[in-house]
Amino acid sequence: MFDCEHSGKPQPRFHPPFPPPWGANLGPLGGNPRARRGDVQTAILGLIAEKPMHGYQILQELAERSGGVWKPSPGSVYPTLQLLEDQGLLTSEQAGGKRVFSLTDEGRAKVAEQSGEAPWDEFASEIERLSPSREAITGLMVATSQVLHAGSPEQVRKMVEVLGETRKSIYRILAEDE
Repeated sequence: MFDCEHSGKPQPRFHPPFPPPWGANLGPLGGNPRARRGDVQTAILGLIAEKPMHGYQILQELAERSGGVWKPSPGSVYPTLQLLEDQGLLTSEQAGGKRVFSLTDEGRAKVAEQSGEAPWDEFASEIERLSPSREAITGLMVATSQVLHAGSPEQVRKMVEVLGETRKSIYRILAEDE
């Protein structure tokens, strides 16, 4: 984080009193957004259609292609690989101590049926679309935390009042006719 200055003397390092609204798998504001059901399957099949891969390669490739935005957990990728193999869409063989997956004919047919944007592109697009909102929310949280940390009781009271009015204003946006 950063060191803040207040009244000319250094203050302790800033630590927010609450967790940010984004974090591992917490959705549209960043972190590691949740995949829709089937996105992991679609992504795995799409990657393996390009070349045979092992699980770790798939994890790295998904993170790289999404610009680091989408990082499915090993706990979702490895069981999905097994499921796709059980369904006859993938086959695996040991190579260099790793289990490498390839598409079966049925898997290639399934990939041919898929259309639309790749799941990793969808995540990157969504984060790009939400980036200004994320920056605004981050700025608001930092300012709020600073007032809670360094403000007087009167300043905290005023901040709570402003936040209440801001919340109401945001809900009024949703209530407007389009």
